[in-house]
Amino acid sequence: MSQSNTLTALTYPVMEAFYTIQGEGYYEGQAAYFIRLGGCDVGCVWCDVKDSWDASKHPQYTVEQIVETASSFPGRLAVITGGEPCMHNLQALTYALKAAGFNINIETSGAHPVSGHLDWICLSPKKFKFPLEENLPLANELKVVIFNKSDFAWAEQHAEKVGSHCKLYLQPEWDKRTTVLPLIIDYIKENPKWTLSVQTHKYINVP
Repeated sequence: MSQSNTLTALTYPVMEAFYTIQGEGYYEGQAAYFIRLGGCDVGCVWCDVKDSWDASKHPQYTVEQIVETASSFPGRLAVITGGEPCMHNLQALTYALKAAGFNINIETSGAHPVSGHLDWICLSPKKFKFPLEENLPLANELKVVIFNKSDFAWAEQHAEKVGSHCKLYLQPEWDKRTTVLPLIIDYIKENPKWTLSVQTHKYINVP
């Protein structure tokens, strides 16, 4: 078996994969194919996909299967998420997606080393397991979920460590949105380096 065939035969635990509209951050509103990998050891209490935490609960799909399904849709933006996708070595998957013409985004807490061929890194640091310091300069987008007032200071701590090119977003935790959204709006007005991210997909009822 050739090296290329060996790579495409590698498997990943896939909780779900679907074609939709990106609802958050820099690519909000764009068609995107989401690949949600199983496995996470960060343990956010407000996580809305806790079923993703145990990788063993989810079927293994080969790289070839994942990319073949992704390629059946017209969009060429792939978003690898989780769970915590960086618990996996993403070299094989991202290599194959790139070969198929995809722009590859990842959404990660930064708590594990980043691997693979990635065009855009959205780093969303969590207090439950801190991001690795070496991942912060790699971020193209810093997206901080605001659960309470103390999270603004958390956001600023990380904004100081990312590169000057990095886009900065504050996003209300969904169940707390009516409480924290007004706080975020006021904060952004006082600190305009930040931009609001509001999980549009939940408002328009798409995955």
